[in-house]
Amino acid sequence: MQEAKSPLPQSMKPPATNLKTGFKNKYFINRELGWLEFNYRVLEETWDKDNPLFERLKFLSIFSSNLDEFFMVRVASLEDQILAGYDIPDPAGYSPQQQLEMIAAKAKQMIKKQYSILNKSIIPQLKKNGFNLVDGARLDKKQLAFVKNYFKTTIYPVLTPMAVDSSRPFPLVQNRSLNIAMLIRERKKDTPTFATVQVPSVLPRIVELPNKMNDGRAFILLEEIILLFLDKLFSSYEIMGASPYRITRNADLQFQEEDATDLLQEIEKSLKRRRWGAAIRLEIEASMSKELLDVLQKALEIGENEIYSIKGPLDLTFLMKTYSTPGFEHLKFKPIEPLLPPVYRDDRSMFNIISEEDRFLYHPYDSFDPVVRLVQEAAEDPNVLAIKQTLYRVSGDSPIIKALGEAADRGKQVTVLLELKARFDEESNIQWAKKLEQAGCHVIYGLVGLKTHSKITLIVRMEEDGIKRYLHLGTGNYNDNTARLYTDMGLFTSNELYGSEASAFFNMLTGYSEPPDLLKLTVAPLNLRKFFYKLIREEAENARSGKKAFIRAQMNSLVDPRIIAKLYRASQAGVKIDLLVRGVCCLRPGVKGVSENITVHSIVGRFLEHSRIYHFHRGGLNTVYLSSADWMTRNLNRRVELLFEIENQDIKDRIINILNTLLSDTLKTRVLQKDGSYKWLDKRGKKKLHAQAFFSEKADQEMKEYFIEKQLYDDSDKASALSIKNSLKLEPTVLVSADEDETAKEKAD
Repeated sequence: MQEAKSPLPQSMKPPATNLKTGFKNKYFINRELGWLEFNYRVLEETWDKDNPLFERLKFLSIFSSNLDEFFMVRVASLEDQILAGYDIPDPAGYSPQQQLEMIAAKAKQMIKKQYSILNKSIIPQLKKNGFNLVDGARLDKKQLAFVKNYFKTTIYPVLTPMAVDSSRPFPLVQNRSLNIAMLIRERKKDTPTFATVQVPSVLPRIVELPNKMNDGRAFILLEEIILLFLDKLFSSYEIMGASPYRITRNADLQFQEEDATDLLQEIEKSLKRRRWGAAIRLEIEASMSKELLDVLQKALEIGENEIYSIKGPLDLTFLMKTYSTPGFEHLKFKPIEPLLPPVYRDDRSMFNIISEEDRFLYHPYDSFDPVVRLVQEAAEDPNVLAIKQTLYRVSGDSPIIKALGEAADRGKQVTVLLELKARFDEESNIQWAKKLEQAGCHVIYGLVGLKTHSKITLIVRMEEDGIKRYLHLGTGNYNDNTARLYTDMGLFTSNELYGSEASAFFNMLTGYSEPPDLLKLTVAPLNLRKFFYKLIREEAENARSGKKAFIRAQMNSLVDPRIIAKLYRASQAGVKIDLLVRGVCCLRPGVKGVSENITVHSIVGRFLEHSRIYHFHRGGLNTVYLSSADWMTRNLNRRVELLFEIENQDIKDRIINILNTLLSDTLKTRVLQKDGSYKWLDKRGKKKLHAQAFFSEKADQEMKEYFIEKQLYDDSDKASALSIKNSLKLEPTVLVSADEDETAKEKAD
């Protein structure tokens, strides 16, 4: 496996200016370069032979999709800073202009690697497995007749060719749309005219062809078909040259919340502007002529650094749909069915189950169904008086939204804080907000100046001995689809102290009241930052006193410079700090005298590691917290977040074991180096452990045990059931001896 190279150009070393944190700039990694390193780890998955071929295809698509969003938001923000004259360096000491230059250099290097993998590895392997991507110039007669008819009957009626001349200005090319640029002329002496046509996104990007050969199935890209028949669009003109291109625009929403009388309407207006923001990246096929490029560059006001020349098809996000092509299931991961824990397998009410003791779920290995079931039961239960919930991202056909609407229909008090500012889900959330309001729910669109990112559901129920509150708290969204793809944790509790504090929390969100001092829930932006400071400081004080002290945490990103400074000081005091950070990490570990007691691991694999776990030794208390918040400035200062302690000892032990397993992973773990690069974990002397595969296999084994036991117990053959059940208790196959030969991993050229 090839290692990621350091993203820092040698000619661009940050200045040694001290920060407010008290540490030099050189001890911080630039956030944008840290993100690019994360996306490089995604790219590494595309040449890992341990991943099935179609999964590698999917990682290529994810890499492209990630990069699109990065340009639309992060790069766009830097461009805006430059336009506004903002030149204050980031915590690593780089100005916005320096960051843009480093991003362009690193991104172009990564894209070159991406297409090398596609052309030299993925496409040949696809061909070997019966998936042939055919060039338009190599169609046989039958295939050519097919695409000619397909163009005439299906593509041509949708196309809208646009020429540019004195009466027709350069058209507004939509963000992320794929287009074909042309130079055309009517007579040889005429000056060439620029024309463009959008490749219609309403049609499949990849089209299956009739294939008379015995080497599998044949496919062609939609733009290849259009290029074959461009003359049909300009029948009296000579096409002097044609090539695909694609624009990425600034899509970072800008609106003044304080001045918006209706936040929903203001966001709807901003969404329309997103399609036509300033162009910040131009992708072209490498074969595009200089004449065509000059026209595009001038019309779009694009600089040289913003042009990306690509050897292959543009916009590989289409590979996500290609992944779903039927007939290639053997080239994908074996599907896993999330485990429904035994306590949820009978007909008992969720309220009875939660009343007995706190309950815990670890998705996607544990099913998300109990979360949905709780809301559905609450909607139907006549004893339930109120349901309150925060929603950030939900699925396209959300059963939770449906249940909330049904609850309101039944006359229950339903309050939903639906965050309209959830980036790139704004449009979907606006539609859900309108439907919930129509059903009679009280819908709050979020708080001015803040995003509500917390994950909490509160159900108020009248029981024999009075009002009782049931609570679900989570690290991830209430999205039944992503719950199969993201690792997240959730807690059910009917603990009255948690419930009363949850009521105070919702009163803060829906009214103007400030919550009293809470004991079980810690809220950002009110006091979560201070609470983390306190926990880190305690460990440092214990270490200085010669006591055992450690901090262990899992999160998506570690960016906040003040939190990083606190961790540095704890490390200097002797605290052992082990971090699992999937995405961006701006902390430099292993720096002598600063961070030598800190390690940072990252796992990028089949599932997106999304849990936020914070484990502190606390003088032997071994306190474990779950949260919706990462250690990022936005989470601690500009979002409504929740942190909650795990009190149930069995649940606490399970979470600690999960964290131990993740930190012991040897097959999917990269280790952050002090220069900002990542290296594969040194496996020498260690057992091979693929943590995600371990959890999947464990859940699969428990399901097999359950079904076999249930079937045989139903047949009254308990002895046979126990015999088969015991035979299934094997060591997970992902755990093998460290001295066995490793599976060879393909290295990209």
